[in-house]
Amino acid sequence: MQVVRAVFWSFLGIRKRSEHEADVVRLNPVHVIIAGIMGGVLFVCALVVVVHFVVSNAAR
Repeated sequence: MQVVRAVFWSFLGIRKRSEHEADVVRLNPVHVIIAGIMGGVLFVCALVVVVHFVVSNAAR
């Protein structure tokens, strides 16, 4: 859960330096990379769903 939280805040770009430094020591880089890729895929899928919903409702 710490990895997911760290990746989420990194996507938003809101991080305290002290929290970032603590995450560097505490988290496994492989887990961070995997969570980042999964977060990116989920973000793109959410955008596709929103665009599909907006376009389909605009055609009515």
